[in-house]
Amino acid sequence: MRKTCTTMRLNAAFRVMTKSLLVVIAAVGIIFTSDIALPQTAAAYPFWAQQTYPETPREPTGRIVCANCHLAAKPAEVEVPQAVLPDTVFEAVVKIPYDTNVQQVGADGSKVGLNVGAVLMLPDGFKIAPEDRIPEEMKEKLNGVYYQPYREDKENVVLVGPLPGEQYQEIIFPVLSPDPRSDKSVQFGKYSVHLGANRGRGQVYPTGEKSNNNQYTAPAAGTISKITKQEDEDGNVKYAVDIQSEEGKTVTELVPAGPELIVSEGQTVKSGDALTNNPNVGGFGQKDTEIVLQDATRVGWLVGFVSLTMLAQIMLVLKKKQVEKVQAAEMNF
Repeated sequence: MRKTCTTMRLNAAFRVMTKSLLVVIAAVGIIFTSDIALPQTAAAYPFWAQQTYPETPREPTGRIVCANCHLAAKPAEVEVPQAVLPDTVFEAVVKIPYDTNVQQVGADGSKVGLNVGAVLMLPDGFKIAPEDRIPEEMKEKLNGVYYQPYREDKENVVLVGPLPGEQYQEIIFPVLSPDPRSDKSVQFGKYSVHLGANRGRGQVYPTGEKSNNNQYTAPAAGTISKITKQEDEDGNVKYAVDIQSEEGKTVTELVPAGPELIVSEGQTVKSGDALTNNPNVGGFGQKDTEIVLQDATRVGWLVGFVSLTMLAQIMLVLKKKQVEKVQAAEMNF
């Protein structure tokens, strides 16, 4: 009887383990299938910047690392108050303008809308305000944006994106200023704020390879002897351009789906001549500004000093008028 019970328990445990294993296999299968069928843009920037430059997104030269992959220069703006008081929530407004009528080349060569993203480097001690500190009026402006620290120990460096550019050409960061009275590592004074803002895909991957959002050029001088049209399983059209040099060697340039060929067979090209158009419509912009962490006591003393100065000026004017009246009275006497 005892042996039968033990066997039944082992069978039950085996069935439970089998079911658990099947659930795990199904979950993993769903994850991989969804990644292939519905690829997510979250694997784009700013993920690559975090992986390539884990310490800080700002190089010693002052350039933000996004410029290494997004080669085209585009404008970007950041607006912060001239001065803020300690332990105060304020808005940092980032603007990423571009023509919403244009479309970029997607990774598969199709035309898609532009995404936007930004990295905002705040002074030490500044950070995104907690949910319970953000005023209701400000919450309505945030539009569901998710703010991510560049590193777990760097709350003052904040990432946003990628986001649909049509909806987020203006992004509001709810920032909480530090209090030097409770945080002795922070001092009152003037600090720098740095912004880097992307729109659209980059021209270079972090590995150094060209993306299809790029202009392809002739690797050597010669005559285009053959253009081979290729098509993958998804129907994306690619080209192999064979260039025969004067020495008789054949050099092949592979053009991925996306850029449009502007050359034809039999055409003579020089090294570096464009084989395709430039499909890039996005780019990267950087902006630096300053903010003052102001002491309320200093402001009070400043107001008091200005008030006393104004009062002294008024008293001097009144005294001058009094002296003029006395002098006029003596002259009439």
